[in-house]
Amino acid sequence: QVQLVESGGGLVQAGGSLRLSCAASGSRISIYNMGWYRQAPGKQRELVARITAKHTTTYSDSVEGRFTISRDSAKNTVFLQMSGLTPEDTALYYCNADIRIWGNVTYSSYWGQGTQVTVSS
Repeated sequence: QVQLVESGGGLVQAGGSLRLSCAASGSRISIYNMGWYRQAPGKQRELVARITAKHTTTYSDSVEGRFTISRDSAKNTVFLQMSGLTPEDTALYYCNADIRIWGNVTYSSYWGQGTQVTVSS
């Protein structure tokens, strides 16, 4: 059984910064890709950033240059450092991770419950 728990969301002014964290529980797991997605009301969920086990990163065009994804593999944690925030960044941010539970042949994709980020103008 695996759980992803996000934290760090909140209300910030435009131009401000925020750091999101997501920790994966489980003592017998291997984590591969991790990422952040977001969904605003009335919009589809979209990929924000992704990071592989080898720390290769990918960003959506809308956040490139403003957001930085990183991970602490020893702590099974992924971070999203957000700067230059705009009201367009307002959304519910979800953590995602591809995780294999020891004993299983394949991995599965897991999701956190989400953390709200609201950017005021």
